[in-house]
This record gives sequence, C-alpha cells and structure tokens, in this order.
Amino acid sequence: MAIGPVELLVLSFPSERADPAVVASVQEVVASGFVTVLDLVFVSKSMDGEVRVVDVSEGLDEHGLAVLEVQGQALISDDDLELATDTLDPGTSAVVIVYENSWARKVSGAIADAGGELTLHVRIPRDVVEAALENAMAE
Repeated sequence: MAIGPVELLVLSFPSERADPAVVASVQEVVASGFVTVLDLVFVSKSMDGEVRVVDVSEGLDEHGLAVLEVQGQALISDDDLELATDTLDPGTSAVVIVYENSWARKVSGAIADAGGELTLHVRIPRDVVEAALENAMAE
C-alpha cells in the first residue's frame, strides 16, 4: 500500500478554542484529497494552568474540530503531547495533527517500486521563503 509522507504539526491558538478559519482551511485541504488527517488531539491550558487533553475518540465538537475527518490512528505519542502542552501559556490551546500528504501517494509508491527511498525531507521555514522571494523581486 502506497502512503505519502506523514508529518506532525502543532497549531497553537490564543484562546481555549481552535480558530474556525483555520479549521475550515484544514477541512478544505482534506476534502480536496491533498492531505489525510491520521490523528488529532486538542490540548488547552486554562487561565489557572489546568491542562485538558481531548483526543478524537472523545469528541471534538466543543472545541470546533468535529467537522474534520480524522482516521484516529493513535499516532500521537505522550511525548508529542507533553511537548505541545509545555509550549502553551495559560488561556491558550493547540491542535496536534498527524497527517499524510495524500497527494504524494502515487509518487511514493513509484519510488518504492523502483527500489528507491526518500533520502532527505527538509521543511524550509516560511519566513526564509518569504525573504528569498522578496530579495528575488528586488533584483
């Protein structure tokens, strides 16, 4: 079975609820088939420092995430959640997402069938790309 590259993201929000525009954007790329959400956990830290962790099996309606199609593959580890909660300030939240780049399944399958493998995958930070584009346009 071909599978595209799988990645983990932590999206943080300045309140104890996920931003609806961000959720809609994620829903759009899932619906288009570009990505498949394999696992998702919502974490929040109340103003008094209480941490709440809600996984997909517990229902995400209250947090504005129920519209997302999630396979619930249990790929997010306790270490991942600890890292996410350690970065939260009181009154904030985060969504930990493991997703597959579904658009790359065919390419990944072809690489594997050819005996090849993905040797290096580097994510270039957005600010670096933006600066490079600005420099290129200024020339």
